[in-house]
Amino acid sequence: MLRLSDIILPLDHAPEDLERAVCARLGIKPEALHRVHMVRRGNDARKKSAIKLVYVLDVEVDDEAGILTGFAEDQHVRATPDTSYHFPVMAPADYKGPRPVVIGAGPCGLLAALILAQMGLKPIIIERGKAVRERTKDTWGLWRKGVLDPESNVQYGEGGAGTFSDGKLYSRIKDPRHLGRKVLVEFVKAGAPDDILYEAHPHIGTFRLVTMVMSMRDTIEKLGGEYRFSTRVSGFDVQGEGEDRKLRGLHLADGGYLETSHVIMAVGHSSRDTFHALHDAGIFMEAKPFAIGVRIEHPQSWIDKARFGPCAGNEILGAAAYSLSHQCSNGRTVYSFCMCPGGRVVAATSEEGRVVTNGMSQYSRAEFNANSGLVVTIDPGKDYPGGPLAGIAFQRHWEDLAYIAGGSNYQAPGQKLGDLLAGRASSGDFGAVIPSYKPGVHLTDLRECLPDYVIDSIREALPVFGRQVPGYDHPDVIMTGVETRTSSPLRITRGKDLQSLNTRGLYPAGEGAGYAGGILSAAVDGIRVAEALAAELVK
Repeated sequence: MLRLSDIILPLDHAPEDLERAVCARLGIKPEALHRVHMVRRGNDARKKSAIKLVYVLDVEVDDEAGILTGFAEDQHVRATPDTSYHFPVMAPADYKGPRPVVIGAGPCGLLAALILAQMGLKPIIIERGKAVRERTKDTWGLWRKGVLDPESNVQYGEGGAGTFSDGKLYSRIKDPRHLGRKVLVEFVKAGAPDDILYEAHPHIGTFRLVTMVMSMRDTIEKLGGEYRFSTRVSGFDVQGEGEDRKLRGLHLADGGYLETSHVIMAVGHSSRDTFHALHDAGIFMEAKPFAIGVRIEHPQSWIDKARFGPCAGNEILGAAAYSLSHQCSNGRTVYSFCMCPGGRVVAATSEEGRVVTNGMSQYSRAEFNANSGLVVTIDPGKDYPGGPLAGIAFQRHWEDLAYIAGGSNYQAPGQKLGDLLAGRASSGDFGAVIPSYKPGVHLTDLRECLPDYVIDSIREALPVFGRQVPGYDHPDVIMTGVETRTSSPLRITRGKDLQSLNTRGLYPAGEGAGYAGGILSAAVDGIRVAEALAAELVK
Protein backbone atom coordinates (compact mmCIF):
# COMPACT_ATOMS: atom_id res chain seq x y z
CA MET A 1 0.00 0.00 0.00
CA LEU A 2 1.16 3.52 -0.80
CA ARG A 3 0.67 6.71 1.18
CA LEU A 4 0.01 9.86 -0.82
CA SER A 5 0.10 13.25 0.89
CA ASP A 6 -0.74 16.77 -0.22
CA ILE A 7 -3.65 15.78 -2.45
CA ILE A 8 -5.53 19.07 -2.86
CA LEU A 9 -9.11 19.39 -4.13
CA PRO A 10 -11.81 22.10 -4.07
CA LEU A 11 -14.11 22.24 -1.06
CA ASP A 12 -17.12 21.20 -3.14
CA HIS A 13 -15.47 18.34 -5.02
CA ALA A 14 -17.37 15.14 -5.89
CA PRO A 15 -16.45 11.87 -4.09
CA GLU A 16 -15.13 10.33 -7.30
CA ASP A 17 -12.68 13.21 -7.67
CA LEU A 18 -10.42 11.57 -5.06
CA GLU A 19 -9.83 8.55 -7.30
CA ARG A 20 -9.24 10.80 -10.31
CA ALA A 21 -6.72 12.84 -8.31
CA VAL A 22 -4.84 9.68 -7.27
CA CYS A 23 -4.65 8.41 -10.83
CA ALA A 24 -3.46 11.79 -12.08
CA ARG A 25 -0.88 12.07 -9.30
CA LEU A 26 0.60 8.61 -9.98
CA GLY A 27 0.09 8.65 -13.75
CA ILE A 28 -1.92 5.42 -13.75
CA LYS A 29 -5.13 4.28 -15.42
CA PRO A 30 -8.33 3.95 -13.34
CA GLU A 31 -8.29 0.15 -13.61
CA ALA A 32 -4.87 0.06 -11.89
CA LEU A 33 -6.36 1.67 -8.75
CA HIS A 34 -8.01 -0.84 -6.41
CA ARG A 35 -8.66 1.01 -3.14
CA VAL A 36 -8.50 4.48 -1.62
CA HIS A 37 -8.53 4.97 2.15
CA MET A 38 -8.65 8.41 3.76
CA VAL A 39 -5.91 8.86 6.39
CA ARG A 40 -6.26 12.57 7.02
CA ARG A 41 -8.38 15.46 5.82
CA GLY A 42 -7.63 19.09 6.57
CA ASN A 43 -8.34 22.38 4.90
CA ASP A 44 -6.44 25.33 3.51
CA ALA A 45 -8.53 28.44 4.22
CA ARG A 46 -5.92 31.07 3.39
CA LYS A 47 -7.97 32.14 0.38
CA LYS A 48 -11.51 32.35 1.76
CA SER A 49 -13.18 32.51 -1.65
CA ALA A 50 -11.54 29.25 -2.72
CA ILE A 51 -11.01 27.03 0.33
CA LYS A 52 -9.30 23.76 -0.49
CA LEU A 53 -9.39 20.33 1.15
CA VAL A 54 -6.01 18.70 1.72
CA TYR A 55 -5.84 14.90 1.93
CA VAL A 56 -3.46 12.17 2.98
CA LEU A 57 -4.53 8.87 1.39
CA ASP A 58 -3.54 5.22 1.51
CA VAL A 59 -4.01 3.54 -1.87
CA GLU A 60 -3.70 0.05 -3.33
CA VAL A 61 -2.49 0.03 -6.93
CA ASP A 62 -0.81 -2.24 -9.43
CA ASP A 63 3.00 -2.44 -9.33
CA GLU A 64 3.49 -0.52 -6.07
CA ALA A 65 7.21 -1.34 -6.02
CA GLY A 66 7.65 0.15 -9.48
CA ILE A 67 5.75 3.32 -8.51
CA LEU A 68 7.89 3.76 -5.40
CA THR A 69 11.00 3.51 -7.56
CA GLY A 70 9.65 6.04 -10.01
CA PHE A 71 8.72 8.48 -7.23
CA ALA A 72 11.82 7.92 -5.10
CA GLU A 73 12.55 11.66 -4.98
CA ASP A 74 8.95 12.65 -4.17
CA GLN A 75 8.35 12.98 -0.43
CA HIS A 76 4.58 12.88 -0.99
CA VAL A 77 4.62 9.29 -2.34
CA ARG A 78 5.86 6.71 0.14
CA ALA A 79 5.13 3.22 1.37
CA THR A 80 2.38 3.23 3.97
CA PRO A 81 3.97 3.05 7.43
CA ASP A 82 2.94 0.45 9.98
CA THR A 83 0.87 2.39 12.52
CA SER A 84 -0.52 -0.66 14.33
CA TYR A 85 0.22 -1.00 18.02
CA HIS A 86 2.54 -3.77 19.26
CA PHE A 87 2.68 -4.68 22.94
CA PRO A 88 6.30 -4.59 24.14
CA VAL A 89 5.62 -7.27 26.77
CA MET A 90 2.76 -9.54 27.79
CA ALA A 91 2.18 -11.14 31.18
CA PRO A 92 2.07 -14.94 31.14
CA ALA A 93 -1.35 -16.50 31.61
CA ASP A 94 -0.32 -17.69 35.08
CA TYR A 95 1.08 -14.30 36.19
CA LYS A 96 1.05 -14.06 40.01
CA GLY A 97 3.10 -10.90 40.52
CA PRO A 98 2.01 -7.57 41.99
CA ARG A 99 -1.04 -5.83 40.59
CA PRO A 100 -0.19 -2.30 39.44
CA VAL A 101 -2.24 0.60 40.76
CA VAL A 102 -3.35 3.57 38.65
CA ILE A 103 -4.35 6.71 40.56
CA GLY A 104 -6.75 8.76 38.46
CA ALA A 105 -9.25 7.78 35.77
CA GLY A 106 -8.75 10.66 33.34
CA PRO A 107 -7.35 10.17 29.81
CA CYS A 108 -3.87 9.29 31.10
CA GLY A 109 -5.04 6.86 33.76
CA LEU A 110 -7.68 5.39 31.48
CA LEU A 111 -5.22 4.47 28.71
CA ALA A 112 -2.59 3.33 31.22
CA ALA A 113 -5.15 1.02 32.84
CA LEU A 114 -6.36 -0.25 29.46
CA ILE A 115 -2.85 -1.11 28.28
CA LEU A 116 -2.01 -2.81 31.57
CA ALA A 117 -5.23 -4.81 31.37
CA GLN A 118 -4.56 -5.79 27.76
CA MET A 119 -1.10 -6.97 28.85
CA GLY A 120 -2.72 -9.21 31.43
CA LEU A 121 -1.69 -7.27 34.57
CA LYS A 122 -5.19 -6.62 36.01
CA PRO A 123 -4.69 -3.10 37.34
CA ILE A 124 -6.47 -1.49 40.28
CA ILE A 125 -7.80 1.96 39.35
CA ILE A 126 -8.30 4.41 42.22
CA GLU A 127 -10.46 7.45 41.49
CA ARG A 128 -11.35 10.03 44.13
CA GLY A 129 -14.46 11.09 42.21
CA LYS A 130 -17.52 9.17 41.10
CA ALA A 131 -18.37 7.12 38.04
CA VAL A 132 -19.00 9.33 35.04
CA ARG A 133 -22.81 9.25 35.04
CA GLU A 134 -23.09 10.23 38.73
CA ARG A 135 -20.31 12.75 38.29
CA THR A 136 -22.17 14.40 35.41
CA LYS A 137 -25.22 14.96 37.65
CA ASP A 138 -23.04 16.54 40.35
CA THR A 139 -21.34 18.79 37.81
CA TRP A 140 -24.68 20.03 36.51
CA GLY A 141 -25.62 20.73 40.12
CA LEU A 142 -22.96 23.46 40.21
CA TRP A 143 -23.88 24.83 36.81
CA ARG A 144 -27.63 24.95 37.42
CA LYS A 145 -27.95 25.45 41.17
CA GLY A 146 -24.59 26.83 42.31
CA VAL A 147 -23.99 23.77 44.51
CA LEU A 148 -20.43 22.37 44.46
CA ASP A 149 -19.45 18.82 45.39
CA PRO A 150 -15.70 19.10 46.15
CA GLU A 151 -15.13 15.45 45.25
CA SER A 152 -17.32 15.22 42.13
CA ASN A 153 -17.05 18.03 39.60
CA VAL A 154 -15.37 19.11 36.36
CA GLN A 155 -11.94 18.22 37.74
CA TYR A 156 -12.62 15.05 39.75
CA GLY A 157 -14.28 11.86 38.57
CA GLU A 158 -14.15 9.20 35.89
CA GLY A 159 -12.98 10.63 32.57
CA GLY A 160 -11.03 13.50 34.12
CA ALA A 161 -11.28 17.16 33.23
CA GLY A 162 -11.29 16.30 29.52
CA THR A 163 -14.80 14.86 29.83
CA PHE A 164 -16.19 18.38 30.13
CA SER A 165 -14.28 19.96 27.27
CA ASP A 166 -14.35 20.13 23.50
CA GLY A 167 -12.82 16.66 23.41
CA LYS A 168 -9.93 17.71 21.19
CA LEU A 169 -7.84 14.77 19.99
CA TYR A 170 -4.86 16.38 18.34
CA SER A 171 -1.46 17.23 19.68
CA ARG A 172 1.96 18.52 18.67
CA ILE A 173 3.86 15.83 20.60
CA LYS A 174 6.49 13.72 18.85
CA ASP A 175 4.94 10.30 18.32
CA PRO A 176 7.33 8.06 16.36
CA ARG A 177 5.58 4.86 17.48
CA HIS A 178 2.13 6.15 16.49
CA LEU A 179 0.78 5.73 20.02
CA GLY A 180 -1.73 8.46 19.26
CA ARG A 181 -3.19 6.16 16.63
CA LYS A 182 -3.63 3.46 19.28
CA VAL A 183 -5.55 5.98 21.41
CA LEU A 184 -7.85 6.94 18.56
CA VAL A 185 -8.48 3.32 17.57
CA GLU A 186 -9.45 2.44 21.15
CA PHE A 187 -11.72 5.47 21.32
CA VAL A 188 -13.52 4.40 18.14
CA LYS A 189 -13.93 0.88 19.54
CA ALA A 190 -15.54 2.49 22.58
CA GLY A 191 -18.05 4.48 20.51
CA ALA A 192 -16.23 7.59 19.28
CA PRO A 193 -17.11 8.67 15.71
CA ASP A 194 -14.99 7.14 12.94
CA ASP A 195 -14.01 10.56 11.62
CA ILE A 196 -11.53 11.06 14.48
CA LEU A 197 -9.29 8.65 12.57
CA TYR A 198 -8.88 10.99 9.61
CA GLU A 199 -9.91 14.56 10.45
CA ALA A 200 -6.91 16.87 10.87
CA HIS A 201 -8.38 18.33 14.08
CA PRO A 202 -10.60 15.58 15.51
CA HIS A 203 -12.84 16.08 18.52
CA ILE A 204 -15.51 14.08 20.33
CA GLY A 205 -17.52 16.40 22.58
CA THR A 206 -18.77 15.85 26.10
CA PHE A 207 -21.84 13.63 25.57
CA ARG A 208 -19.93 11.11 23.45
CA LEU A 209 -17.00 11.16 25.87
CA VAL A 210 -19.31 10.08 28.69
CA THR A 211 -20.53 6.92 26.92
CA MET A 212 -17.06 6.20 25.56
CA VAL A 213 -15.47 6.31 29.02
CA MET A 214 -18.12 3.90 30.32
CA SER A 215 -17.41 1.47 27.48
CA MET A 216 -13.67 1.53 28.14
CA ARG A 217 -14.26 0.89 31.85
CA ASP A 218 -16.31 -2.17 30.89
CA THR A 219 -13.45 -3.45 28.71
CA ILE A 220 -10.90 -2.97 31.51
CA GLU A 221 -13.09 -4.77 34.04
CA LYS A 222 -13.68 -7.70 31.67
CA LEU A 223 -9.88 -8.04 31.41
CA GLY A 224 -9.57 -8.27 35.19
CA GLY A 225 -9.14 -4.61 36.11
CA GLU A 226 -10.79 -3.27 39.25
CA TYR A 227 -12.21 0.24 39.79
CA ARG A 228 -12.48 1.86 43.20
CA PHE A 229 -14.49 5.08 42.97
CA SER A 230 -14.84 7.71 45.72
CA THR A 231 -11.44 6.61 47.01
CA ARG A 232 -8.90 9.33 47.71
CA VAL A 233 -5.21 8.74 48.35
CA SER A 234 -4.16 10.79 51.39
CA GLY A 235 -0.55 9.66 51.83
CA PHE A 236 2.34 7.70 50.34
CA ASP A 237 4.26 5.05 52.25
CA VAL A 238 7.85 5.43 51.11
CA GLN A 239 10.66 3.47 52.75
CA GLY A 240 14.44 3.38 52.38
CA GLU A 241 17.10 5.94 51.53
CA GLY A 242 18.99 6.89 48.40
CA GLU A 243 18.80 4.29 45.65
CA ASP A 244 16.88 1.98 48.00
CA ARG A 245 14.04 4.46 48.47
CA LYS A 246 10.88 2.69 47.28
CA LEU A 247 7.12 3.03 47.34
CA ARG A 248 5.50 0.43 49.62
CA GLY A 249 1.86 1.44 49.78
CA LEU A 250 -0.87 4.07 49.79
CA HIS A 251 -2.77 5.57 52.70
CA LEU A 252 -6.42 6.21 51.89
CA ALA A 253 -8.61 9.02 53.18
CA ASP A 254 -11.10 6.55 54.66
CA GLY A 255 -8.36 5.15 56.93
CA GLY A 256 -7.54 2.20 54.70
CA TYR A 257 -4.15 1.13 53.41
CA LEU A 258 -3.30 -0.44 50.05
CA GLU A 259 -0.02 -2.29 49.84
CA THR A 260 1.55 -1.78 46.44
CA SER A 261 4.98 -1.46 44.87
CA HIS A 262 4.07 -0.12 41.42
CA VAL A 263 1.87 2.97 41.03
CA ILE A 264 1.07 5.18 38.05
CA MET A 265 0.38 8.68 39.33
CA ALA A 266 -2.14 9.91 36.74
CA VAL A 267 -3.91 12.61 38.73
CA GLY A 268 -4.98 15.78 36.93
CA HIS A 269 -3.55 19.27 37.26
CA SER A 270 -6.06 20.17 40.00
CA SER A 271 -5.27 17.42 42.54
CA ARG A 272 -3.77 19.91 44.93
CA ASP A 273 -4.09 17.91 48.14
CA THR A 274 -2.42 14.97 46.40
CA PHE A 275 0.49 17.20 45.41
CA HIS A 276 0.84 18.24 49.05
CA ALA A 277 0.83 14.57 50.13
CA LEU A 278 3.53 13.75 47.58
CA HIS A 279 5.59 16.67 48.81
CA ASP A 280 5.16 15.55 52.43
CA ALA A 281 6.43 12.10 51.43
CA GLY A 282 9.62 13.67 50.06
CA ILE A 283 8.89 12.81 46.43
CA PHE A 284 10.88 15.12 44.19
CA MET A 285 8.96 17.82 42.33
CA GLU A 286 9.68 21.27 40.97
CA ALA A 287 7.71 24.36 39.99
CA LYS A 288 6.98 24.87 36.29
CA PRO A 289 5.52 27.70 34.20
CA PHE A 290 1.86 27.82 33.25
CA ALA A 291 -0.58 30.56 32.17
CA ILE A 292 -3.59 32.40 33.53
CA GLY A 293 -6.21 34.71 32.08
CA VAL A 294 -9.85 34.68 31.01
CA ARG A 295 -12.37 32.94 28.79
CA ILE A 296 -13.32 35.11 25.82
CA GLU A 297 -16.61 34.63 23.95
CA HIS A 298 -17.79 35.63 20.48
CA PRO A 299 -20.86 34.59 18.50
CA GLN A 300 -19.74 31.57 16.49
CA SER A 301 -21.11 33.16 13.32
CA TRP A 302 -18.55 35.98 13.68
CA ILE A 303 -15.67 33.49 13.83
CA ASP A 304 -17.08 31.43 10.94
CA LYS A 305 -17.31 34.52 8.73
CA ALA A 306 -13.86 35.76 9.73
CA ARG A 307 -12.18 32.42 9.03
CA PHE A 308 -14.18 30.99 6.12
CA GLY A 309 -15.75 34.05 4.43
CA PRO A 310 -18.45 33.00 1.92
CA CYS A 311 -17.84 29.34 2.78
CA ALA A 312 -19.01 29.84 6.38
CA GLY A 313 -21.57 27.22 7.34
CA ASN A 314 -20.19 24.52 5.05
CA GLU A 315 -20.89 21.11 6.62
CA ILE A 316 -17.40 19.75 5.98
CA LEU A 317 -15.70 22.80 7.47
CA GLY A 318 -18.02 22.87 10.48
CA ALA A 319 -17.66 25.52 13.17
CA ALA A 320 -14.50 27.56 12.68
CA ALA A 321 -11.68 27.61 15.21
CA TYR A 322 -8.70 29.89 15.67
CA SER A 323 -5.25 29.85 17.24
CA LEU A 324 -3.67 33.17 18.17
CA SER A 325 -0.46 34.29 19.85
CA HIS A 326 1.21 37.63 20.54
CA GLN A 327 4.58 38.45 22.10
CA CYS A 328 4.03 41.50 24.32
CA SER A 329 6.34 44.41 24.94
CA ASN A 330 6.64 43.31 28.60
CA GLY A 331 8.16 39.99 27.49
CA ARG A 332 5.07 37.89 28.17
CA THR A 333 3.11 35.91 25.60
CA VAL A 334 -0.67 36.12 25.22
CA TYR A 335 -2.26 33.18 23.42
CA SER A 336 -5.57 31.44 22.81
CA PHE A 337 -5.96 28.21 24.74
CA CYS A 338 -8.38 25.29 24.43
CA MET A 339 -10.57 26.98 21.83
CA CYS A 340 -14.12 25.57 21.83
CA PRO A 341 -16.14 26.29 18.67
CA GLY A 342 -19.91 26.29 19.14
CA GLY A 343 -19.63 25.65 22.87
CA ARG A 344 -20.00 27.23 26.27
CA VAL A 345 -17.94 28.50 29.18
CA VAL A 346 -18.32 26.27 32.24
CA ALA A 347 -17.71 26.48 35.96
CA ALA A 348 -14.63 24.33 36.61
CA THR A 349 -13.76 24.85 40.26
CA SER A 350 -13.02 21.91 42.54
CA GLU A 351 -12.72 23.90 45.77
CA GLU A 352 -15.34 25.77 47.74
CA GLY A 353 -15.24 29.56 47.65
CA ARG A 354 -13.31 29.75 44.39
CA VAL A 355 -14.23 30.46 40.75
CA VAL A 356 -12.49 28.79 37.82
CA THR A 357 -13.59 28.80 34.18
CA ASN A 358 -13.08 26.35 31.33
CA GLY A 359 -14.61 25.68 27.91
CA MET A 360 -16.77 22.84 26.60
CA SER A 361 -18.37 21.79 23.31
CA GLN A 362 -20.57 18.95 22.18
CA TYR A 363 -19.67 16.90 19.10
CA SER A 364 -22.03 19.01 16.96
CA ARG A 365 -20.39 22.29 18.05
CA ALA A 366 -23.80 23.81 17.41
CA GLU A 367 -24.21 26.24 20.32
CA PHE A 368 -24.37 29.97 19.71
CA ASN A 369 -20.99 31.14 21.01
CA ALA A 370 -17.35 30.31 20.39
CA ASN A 371 -15.08 30.52 23.42
CA SER A 372 -11.40 30.22 24.14
CA GLY A 373 -9.00 30.76 26.95
CA LEU A 374 -7.10 34.01 26.47
CA VAL A 375 -4.12 33.52 28.73
CA VAL A 376 -0.79 35.06 29.63
CA THR A 377 2.41 33.20 30.43
CA ILE A 378 3.76 33.41 33.97
CA ASP A 379 7.06 32.26 35.38
CA PRO A 380 7.73 30.63 38.77
CA GLY A 381 10.98 32.45 39.40
CA LYS A 382 9.39 35.86 38.88
CA ASP A 383 5.70 35.45 39.66
CA TYR A 384 5.41 32.76 42.34
CA PRO A 385 8.78 31.92 43.92
CA GLY A 386 8.80 29.80 47.04
CA GLY A 387 9.11 26.15 46.05
CA PRO A 388 7.20 23.55 44.04
CA LEU A 389 3.84 24.19 45.75
CA ALA A 390 3.93 27.97 45.35
CA GLY A 391 2.04 27.83 42.07
CA ILE A 392 -0.94 26.25 43.83
CA ALA A 393 -1.09 29.12 46.32
CA PHE A 394 -0.79 31.56 43.41
CA GLN A 395 -3.76 29.95 41.61
CA ARG A 396 -5.87 29.87 44.74
CA HIS A 397 -5.27 33.56 45.43
CA TRP A 398 -6.77 34.66 42.11
CA GLU A 399 -9.57 32.10 42.27
CA ASP A 400 -10.53 33.45 45.72
CA LEU A 401 -10.67 36.97 44.33
CA ALA A 402 -12.72 35.81 41.34
CA TYR A 403 -15.29 34.26 43.69
CA ILE A 404 -15.61 37.56 45.54
CA ALA A 405 -15.69 39.67 42.36
CA GLY A 406 -18.44 37.46 40.97
CA GLY A 407 -20.66 37.95 44.02
CA SER A 408 -19.56 35.06 46.27
CA ASN A 409 -22.15 32.68 44.80
CA TYR A 410 -20.13 30.90 42.05
CA GLN A 411 -21.15 33.46 39.44
CA ALA A 412 -18.10 34.46 37.44
CA PRO A 413 -16.76 38.00 37.12
CA GLY A 414 -17.00 39.31 33.56
CA GLN A 415 -16.10 42.40 31.58
CA LYS A 416 -16.87 43.68 28.11
CA LEU A 417 -13.85 44.00 25.88
CA GLY A 418 -14.45 47.65 25.15
CA ASP A 419 -14.56 48.47 28.85
CA LEU A 420 -11.38 46.53 29.54
CA LEU A 421 -9.57 48.47 26.81
CA ALA A 422 -10.93 51.73 28.21
CA GLY A 423 -9.88 50.85 31.76
CA ARG A 424 -13.37 50.99 33.28
CA ALA A 425 -15.62 48.46 34.99
CA SER A 426 -18.52 46.95 33.04
CA SER A 427 -22.12 47.26 34.18
CA GLY A 428 -25.65 47.23 32.78
CA ASP A 429 -26.63 45.09 29.80
CA PHE A 430 -24.36 42.65 28.01
CA GLY A 431 -24.89 43.99 24.49
CA ALA A 432 -24.31 41.93 21.33
CA VAL A 433 -22.59 39.00 23.08
CA ILE A 434 -24.50 37.04 25.74
CA PRO A 435 -22.19 34.98 28.00
CA SER A 436 -22.86 31.27 28.29
CA TYR A 437 -21.34 30.65 31.75
CA LYS A 438 -23.65 29.17 34.37
CA PRO A 439 -24.57 29.89 37.21
CA GLY A 440 -24.18 33.37 35.66
CA VAL A 441 -21.83 36.27 34.93
CA HIS A 442 -21.53 39.39 37.10
CA LEU A 443 -20.19 42.39 35.18
CA THR A 444 -17.31 44.10 36.96
CA ASP A 445 -13.64 44.99 36.47
CA LEU A 446 -11.37 41.98 35.88
CA ARG A 447 -8.47 43.83 37.51
CA GLU A 448 -10.15 42.80 40.77
CA CYS A 449 -9.19 39.17 40.16
CA LEU A 450 -6.16 39.12 37.82
CA PRO A 451 -2.66 40.60 38.10
CA ASP A 452 -2.09 43.95 36.43
CA TYR A 453 0.50 42.44 34.09
CA VAL A 454 -2.08 39.93 32.82
CA ILE A 455 -4.66 42.62 32.11
CA ASP A 456 -2.04 44.88 30.51
CA SER A 457 -0.81 42.04 28.29
CA ILE A 458 -4.33 41.16 27.16
CA ARG A 459 -5.06 44.84 26.42
CA GLU A 460 -2.01 44.97 24.16
CA ALA A 461 -2.88 41.73 22.37
CA LEU A 462 -6.57 42.34 21.65
CA PRO A 463 -6.15 44.93 18.85
CA VAL A 464 -3.51 42.69 17.26
CA PHE A 465 -5.89 39.74 17.29
CA GLY A 466 -8.65 41.98 15.93
CA ARG A 467 -6.54 42.63 12.85
CA GLN A 468 -6.02 38.89 12.38
CA VAL A 469 -9.64 37.85 13.04
CA PRO A 470 -12.08 40.64 12.12
CA GLY A 471 -14.56 41.22 14.94
CA TYR A 472 -12.35 39.62 17.57
CA ASP A 473 -11.94 42.93 19.42
CA HIS A 474 -15.58 44.07 19.13
CA PRO A 475 -16.41 46.14 22.24
CA ASP A 476 -19.33 43.87 23.26
CA VAL A 477 -17.19 40.71 23.37
CA ILE A 478 -17.35 39.17 26.85
CA MET A 479 -14.38 38.03 28.91
CA THR A 480 -15.06 35.84 31.95
CA GLY A 481 -12.60 35.18 34.77
CA VAL A 482 -10.63 33.35 35.78
CA GLU A 483 -8.82 30.74 33.69
CA THR A 484 -6.09 29.51 36.04
CA ARG A 485 -5.76 25.79 35.34
CA THR A 486 -4.24 25.74 31.89
CA SER A 487 -1.68 23.18 33.04
CA SER A 488 -0.10 21.83 36.19
CA PRO A 489 1.88 24.41 38.19
CA LEU A 490 4.49 21.77 39.01
CA ARG A 491 6.31 18.77 37.60
CA ILE A 492 6.78 15.47 39.45
CA THR A 493 10.11 14.87 37.80
CA ARG A 494 10.93 11.42 36.46
CA GLY A 495 14.00 9.71 35.00
CA LYS A 496 14.64 7.87 31.77
CA ASP A 497 12.85 4.81 33.14
CA LEU A 498 9.78 7.05 33.70
CA GLN A 499 9.91 6.51 37.47
CA SER A 500 10.17 9.28 40.04
CA LEU A 501 13.70 10.63 40.32
CA ASN A 502 13.95 9.60 43.96
CA THR A 503 11.21 7.01 44.56
CA ARG A 504 11.27 3.63 42.85
CA GLY A 505 7.89 2.21 41.92
CA LEU A 506 6.19 5.59 41.42
CA TYR A 507 5.49 6.53 37.81
CA PRO A 508 4.35 10.17 37.44
CA ALA A 509 2.30 10.63 34.28
CA GLY A 510 0.01 12.94 32.37
CA GLU A 511 -1.09 16.51 32.98
CA GLY A 512 -0.87 16.56 36.76
CA ALA A 513 2.73 15.36 36.69
CA GLY A 514 3.59 18.04 34.13
CA TYR A 515 4.14 15.71 31.16
CA ALA A 516 1.09 16.36 28.98
CA GLY A 517 -1.35 19.03 27.89
CA GLY A 518 -4.65 17.76 26.54
CA ILE A 519 -6.52 14.49 26.08
CA LEU A 520 -4.35 12.93 23.38
CA SER A 521 -0.95 13.78 24.84
CA ALA A 522 -2.09 12.63 28.29
CA ALA A 523 -3.40 9.35 26.90
CA VAL A 524 -0.16 8.75 24.96
CA ASP A 525 1.85 9.42 28.10
CA GLY A 526 -0.33 6.93 29.94
CA ILE A 527 0.56 4.26 27.39
CA ARG A 528 4.28 5.00 27.62
CA VAL A 529 4.29 4.83 31.40
CA ALA A 530 2.18 1.66 31.44
CA GLU A 531 4.70 0.02 29.11
CA ALA A 532 7.60 1.07 31.35
CA LEU A 533 5.86 -0.30 34.44
CA ALA A 534 4.97 -3.56 32.71
CA ALA A 535 8.59 -4.02 31.66
CA GLU A 536 9.54 -3.90 35.35
CA LEU A 537 6.93 -6.49 36.34
CA VAL A 538 7.25 -8.87 33.40
CA LYS A 539 10.88 -9.85 32.94
